[in-house]
Amino acid sequence: MNIFKKAYCRAFQAAFRIALPLLPYREPEIIRSCAEIGSVAARSGIRSALIVTDSGIVNAGLVAPLEEALKSSGVHYAVYDQTQPNPTVDNVAQALAMYYEHSCSCLIAIGGGSSMDCAKAVGARIAYPKKQLGQMKGILRVLRRLPTLIAIPTTAGTGSETTLAAVVTDPEKQHKYALMSFPLIPHYAVLDAALTYSLPQHLTATTGMDALTHAVEAYIGGTTTAETRRLALEATSLIFRNIRTAYSNGSNHEARSCMLLAAYKAGVAFSKSYVGYIHAVAHSLSGQYGTPHGLANAVIMPYVLSAYGTAAHKKLAELGVAAGVCAADEPYAVGAEKFIAAVKALNASMNIPEKLSGIRREDIPVMSRHAEKEGNPLYPVPKLMTQAELERFYYEIADWGSEA
Repeated sequence: MNIFKKAYCRAFQAAFRIALPLLPYREPEIIRSCAEIGSVAARSGIRSALIVTDSGIVNAGLVAPLEEALKSSGVHYAVYDQTQPNPTVDNVAQALAMYYEHSCSCLIAIGGGSSMDCAKAVGARIAYPKKQLGQMKGILRVLRRLPTLIAIPTTAGTGSETTLAAVVTDPEKQHKYALMSFPLIPHYAVLDAALTYSLPQHLTATTGMDALTHAVEAYIGGTTTAETRRLALEATSLIFRNIRTAYSNGSNHEARSCMLLAAYKAGVAFSKSYVGYIHAVAHSLSGQYGTPHGLANAVIMPYVLSAYGTAAHKKLAELGVAAGVCAADEPYAVGAEKFIAAVKALNASMNIPEKLSGIRREDIPVMSRHAEKEGNPLYPVPKLMTQAELERFYYEIADWGSEA
């Protein structure tokens, strides 16, 4: 990267770091079970709500406790259950139409990050009825208050229940719109571990690694505070101590509760300290191929962390101490190497592959261009990279079988 662009990126990031204490961050009010939503509705004067979810969550019976709570409180509701794994602009438009059709005044997202992203985007469209999502992408484009937004995670990973971000895919343009504005932070978050018991193993693994990615990128970046560093270290510790148990024994309440808490802590951390090139590359893969976000993050993470080199050694070693995989008195390079090795081992223990199939060579320039545009100048990464440097990751993670 030439010195002028590098200076611009670092100046941009420094400005955000200086402004960080002045920005209107807030955390959602935590609710411990769906049964409490009725009292929240009564307190807020909610008469009709739109539940945003997906068919898998409905078929698994996870929406039933929510429906019962709303019925018992006399709240009318409608259910939009067509959210895709990477929510699309069409999903948002369909849910928005249902919201107006049923005269709703509240959005309740139940599911993984996709349902929450969809609900947040619907809220943005409600706040700005004359704007399309493409006009609201980027930072601080949504300034008006959204309708009451309640987030109920059924996975422990995205942290979307506490973040200011929503990511929506435009399939026609094969691109993702990232909306990042404070009003998108949910007003309430329901952290009920029982709702995560039925999460399949592969989703337990990839969403858990998604949470780890949030913690890691929030910690190693240049825009941190004492609070975000503490939360990131706590989340990392919780994940390394509990993810394997949650993966092998899904009904272990303590492990599931700890993973939910880890995802929440990591979500708060990266909301304030941002992410990095792992996410930028992952988003481009999801936009191009629909690759599940958590899977993409998990696969990419070791490659990007290694590429940061000495710029990240100290902080990676500190994460390694929190994870319990290295000692505090070891050299930073050794600790960083052990932490990256531990991430690889964690992936392998949960059958997460080292590479991804389906990547086409001809798509790599487009994806790397999207990743570079997303990452620079916003993400306060340890080491700045150009589009050409980001291209290498697609080649490294591509599984082309026996192709030379």
